[in-house]
Amino acid sequence: MMTEAKEEVNNEKKQEQQVVDDPRLQAISSAIRVVPNFPKPGIMFQDITTLLLQPKAFKDTIDLFVERYKEKNISVVAGIEARGFIFGPPIALEIGAKFVPLRKPRKLPGEVISEEYVLEYGTDCLEMHVGAVEPGETALVVDDLIATGGTLCAAIKLLERVGAQVLECACVIELPELKGRERLNGKSLYILVESH
Repeated sequence: MMTEAKEEVNNEKKQEQQVVDDPRLQAISSAIRVVPNFPKPGIMFQDITTLLLQPKAFKDTIDLFVERYKEKNISVVAGIEARGFIFGPPIALEIGAKFVPLRKPRKLPGEVISEEYVLEYGTDCLEMHVGAVEPGETALVVDDLIATGGTLCAAIKLLERVGAQVLECACVIELPELKGRERLNGKSLYILVESH
């Protein structure tokens, strides 16, 4: 049993090293435009719309996630509004999972469960349809970027409240200086690009 666990850890480390060395990552990183002082002074906005304009880089982004998750028995891909809706559905389709949108308040028509979270300038909330995720399902949370980690934390809490096991969070971009990873309470985070 211990040998199997060690083998699994070693295999994951090998996979992560292969991804770090993957030439697709440079193309993905180069396709993301950084817009200074948007939406307010001092913010370096990571614009993924330029990535979407390059079909090969966009496909490579999805492929890297699919390669990581296709054998993980994930039944739910939960995408955070709005850019998680861009990356989540194609990942879900490729790995044979359902896609569950995590939306801002008053965007879902049925009965919802919600999770409030704190922002630097106030609070916000994520909602999910009641019954969209069943107890015992294995979930992947997808968004375009992790900054402070507040939104991902809310998504994890929302899914765990209904009995799902959140395997990992997956983002295209991480802003490591904002230390969002540290707020995930040990939950695994997989990213493709770091932006400094």
